[in-house]
Amino acid sequence: HILSAVMPFQATEIRTHDGSCPAYAAWPAADGRFPAVLLLMDGIGYRPVLHAMADRLAAAGYYALVPNLFYRRPGEPRLPALQLVQPENRAILGELVQTLTPEIVLRDAAVYLDHLATRPEVATDRLSGVVGYCMGGSMAVRVAAAFPQRIGAAASFHAGRLVTDAPTSPHLLLPQIGAQLYFGHADRDGSMTPAQIGLLQAALQAAGSVYASELYPGALHGFTMPDLPVYDAAACARHWERLLVLMGSLRPL
Repeated sequence: HILSAVMPFQATEIRTHDGSCPAYAAWPAADGRFPAVLLLMDGIGYRPVLHAMADRLAAAGYYALVPNLFYRRPGEPRLPALQLVQPENRAILGELVQTLTPEIVLRDAAVYLDHLATRPEVATDRLSGVVGYCMGGSMAVRVAAAFPQRIGAAASFHAGRLVTDAPTSPHLLLPQIGAQLYFGHADRDGSMTPAQIGLLQAALQAAGSVYASELYPGALHGFTMPDLPVYDAAACARHWERLLVLMGSLRPL
């Protein structure tokens, strides 16, 4: 962690309804209270690259929390990131992701938000932000919809299945969201096709959402993650610019 030498950070355990969730938190090396950002991981799992992302949010002035969303399956996934993204291992990822139903996601999210409210470093008089990557992107939408009085900004990067035929599709939740929204789509992502992006855009407009939705040319699913072969440095840098502008919009309760 380049920034951890100057940024306070903590590995902790958050007690949930279903067990104990390992989490990583980082915050600015200054006195005061800071807006909170909940970072929801991708399907590759809880790992150091996510901690480094929390460090970067901390350096920008936020209290960042990264929970291990797969905590119900300790030690999973058991393969390193580079092996997990191989075609022969996609079933492992798919099975893990499917364990996180919308109901479970929101039950856990309530606990994470309550945990943030207990932290002395968190500005509890301000709305919080949420950002999700890959599977975490759709989760960020669900969290913003379920907790409109607590979430002021929500971002989704290279998320798949934001628009489906299911009655629980994330795009159907947009009318419940009061947060400012940002969607960063990879244009070479089979899990979020141009047709689905168009339907999401139409749903955002119909809901009257305050949002931005952008296509990252040439980027592949997972482009923000430096430990994956699909990493795109230029696209990732752009993602950071957009994310920090969005989180800068967090306002008082």
